[in-house]
Amino acid sequence: MISPRQLGFRMPAEWEPQAAVWLSWPSNTSLWPGHYDLVLPKFAEFAAAISRFEPVRINCAKPLQTVALKLLNEAKADLTVITLYDHPTDDVWCRDHGPLFVKNDTTGEVAITDWQFHGWGGKFEASLDNQVPQRIAESLGLRRFAYDFELEGGGIELTGTGQLLTTEAVQNNPNRATGRDDTAFQTALREGLGVDEILWIGEGLANDDTDGHIDNLTRFFNPEGMITVVENNKSSPNYQPLQTNLERLRSMRTRSGKSFDIVELPLPESFQLAGRDLPPSYANFLIVNDAVIAPIYAQTGDDRALGILRECFPGRKVVGIDCRVILIEGGALHCLSQQQPK
Repeated sequence: MISPRQLGFRMPAEWEPQAAVWLSWPSNTSLWPGHYDLVLPKFAEFAAAISRFEPVRINCAKPLQTVALKLLNEAKADLTVITLYDHPTDDVWCRDHGPLFVKNDTTGEVAITDWQFHGWGGKFEASLDNQVPQRIAESLGLRRFAYDFELEGGGIELTGTGQLLTTEAVQNNPNRATGRDDTAFQTALREGLGVDEILWIGEGLANDDTDGHIDNLTRFFNPEGMITVVENNKSSPNYQPLQTNLERLRSMRTRSGKSFDIVELPLPESFQLAGRDLPPSYANFLIVNDAVIAPIYAQTGDDRALGILRECFPGRKVVGIDCRVILIEGGALHCLSQQQPK
């Protein structure tokens, strides 16, 4: 197979112009014990927030569409830019089961790279989720490049200029890497997404079902700048792993050979909901056209976190959405979404 890279494709950075954001409507009541009815309007609130800046495309099986449209309307979403697709899913985490879009800057063509998704190393049923990239490619009439390697969108961060950041805790986890040709996997990342250099940090947050996705830890805000979470409480299980990650980030270099501009983002306080210890992070924000939509948790640190994001994204409106209920299933706004480049 001629690779996307050989054909002139690359995965754009999230801050580059977007045609739409993809979501997957909540469908599995068992994953939200006692809270499913609360999750639906919160999800609609998020979709409505995106719709004020760009189109929203939602994987939503036909039987769920009437309720979805009702709740989107109640959330004051701009329904003229929202499209529901009859694509059934097992879960809501479109960042991980959705396609990774690539673009050819010369021709303007947008295509789909389709990687294997198996519920974060087999933790959850994901057979329907794994079909989503192909369904989207067929619905939009886009070229699709399929890979046999397991890869989740929340596990990678890209500068759009050839650098990719990820975690050893995810990509080298035995639940994903056992029996894998590691060299072939890294070659697939480079060739599939148009990457020149893979940058690595170590561990993720405690109690993260994904084993440590980068989008809860460190995010690029431009090709030479990173926002990274830090834990100030030395008794927290996150304190030392995040300090070690920070040291590794400081040793990395941009494409021009300079140190990255690193902005520290304090972690929210951990909390319990639905009988679970949850891994909140302010880093799980979504960049959209002209805005950043960020998770907040009704904590005193919310305003400071939003202020840091405003400083990192001048010219974009920063919108906070309370994500306590969404976090029951382990993720927040970035985990719920996948951008399609323009």
